[in-house]
Amino acid sequence: MAFTSSVEAGIAQLVFNKPPVNAFNSAEWAGIAAEIKALGARDDVTVIIVRAEGKGFCAGVDIKELGADPNMIVPVNKGNYDTFEAIHRNPKPVIVALHGFVLGGGIGIAGAADIIVASECASFGVPEVDRGAMGGGAHLQRMFPVQKVRYMYFTGEFIDAQEAYRLGAVERVVPKDQLVDTALEIAAKIAEKSTIMITLAKEALNGIEDGNLEAKYRSEQGFTLEAYRHQDSQEARDAFNEKRDASFD
Repeated sequence: MAFTSSVEAGIAQLVFNKPPVNAFNSAEWAGIAAEIKALGARDDVTVIIVRAEGKGFCAGVDIKELGADPNMIVPVNKGNYDTFEAIHRNPKPVIVALHGFVLGGGIGIAGAADIIVASECASFGVPEVDRGAMGGGAHLQRMFPVQKVRYMYFTGEFIDAQEAYRLGAVERVVPKDQLVDTALEIAAKIAEKSTIMITLAKEALNGIEDGNLEAKYRSEQGFTLEAYRHQDSQEARDAFNEKRDASFD
């Protein structure tokens, strides 16, 4: 099982646990989306925490699945879209507790969330261009300023947790052994409140955001499909899977 979930005292937890890097295939993304929606629909849940076991939070999609069959980009895209929407449009607030690498789909999850806490070892990146794809920009731009997003996207460079905190995306940066307790502390403050009022508050806050996050991401996904028609995209994916440098003519 790529993830587990539990509920206690109004707090739901969804925990990724797919070694080595929490990179999910299309079926697993679909399962994550369905579980987050189900947790949000429960009357005994006021707030949701998404966190992970292992070396890092989430490395995104399973590139090997896409390398074996590029047509799988369609269900992968849908699984990503549904997961990010399930978080952003969830009636309950979603807290993400991040450690290690936060890449690709991990960025989508973080950018869709309501509150981010991170360990000192967390790092954020969008290596999509180097993997022959697009996507993640809409959610990254919900976290960071426009020019920082473009720098990260074009160069593939990462930023660390302290820089993410400086830029206002992260609520707290803590040692890794305090990450879960910190997320639970924040969640407990929310869980003490009226679920009805918290649900209304989230709907109201979503309603005053600039633009439509899901529509922006859907636009990006169209560019992923366009990229997949080019040989350079296939070469980027092949190079990654074969652990070599890509060669573009």
